[in-house]
Amino acid sequence: MSDTPPPVRIAAAGDMHCQPSRAAEARAAFGALNDNIDLLLLAGDLTTHGQPEQAEVLADAVRDLDVPIYAVWGNHDLHCDDVDGIRPILQDAGVTILEREAATVCVGPTEIGIVGLKGFVGGFPGSHLPDFGEPLLRAVYAETTKDVEALDEGLKQIAHCPFRIVLLHYAPTIETLRGEPATIWTMLGNDRLAAPIAQHEPDMVLHGHAHAGTFEGHIDDVPVYNVSVPVLGKDFWVFELSGLERATAPLH
Repeated sequence: MSDTPPPVRIAAAGDMHCQPSRAAEARAAFGALNDNIDLLLLAGDLTTHGQPEQAEVLADAVRDLDVPIYAVWGNHDLHCDDVDGIRPILQDAGVTILEREAATVCVGPTEIGIVGLKGFVGGFPGSHLPDFGEPLLRAVYAETTKDVEALDEGLKQIAHCPFRIVLLHYAPTIETLRGEPATIWTMLGNDRLAAPIAQHEPDMVLHGHAHAGTFEGHIDDVPVYNVSVPVLGKDFWVFELSGLERATAPLH
């Protein structure tokens, strides 16, 4: 008899932008996951404007899912500057928000490490925001520095896990931004996040935010997936992790 554990099925999506007018859609989308997955990862923009009534829509939709749920904030979730108000609503429904944090979760005998952070703007070759000049611009650079340091530390913390996942909102590579106008790439992510990813080589990176971007890219040998719902063209993408192999499959 084989000792190989069964595959782990991970549903992922970003940019669902929950709001009361779409509550029925949210319940149907998340309800379809019941008994089909082992873990749910949400790559930010959980709400439309970060209002409590919008968070309640997501909370009601996921409350009955019997799987671990991890999420990061997106820029839409911060719009009303009330994450302290919406965080407990989501936590009470079983959603763990990762804010520059690492977590481990066991699915059967398989331990999965997750590093979660929103990420931030900053740009890519030819469009980098520098650490120079006006204090407000230097503050943006400093904020991204905190993300890079947290990502590096988080990946060190989960180095022992057989499977390691990075969960972001903003993109760490231009490969998954292709399709968006290059003139706005600076506001869609930054490649400073790529350095710890390349160094620690997690099994995969998930992000959202770029609605017109590309599904799959790479940072060296690490696959990066843009799981924004508009990019997926469906409610979720299911990733199947099995043994030492990575495979992906859509949820039907």
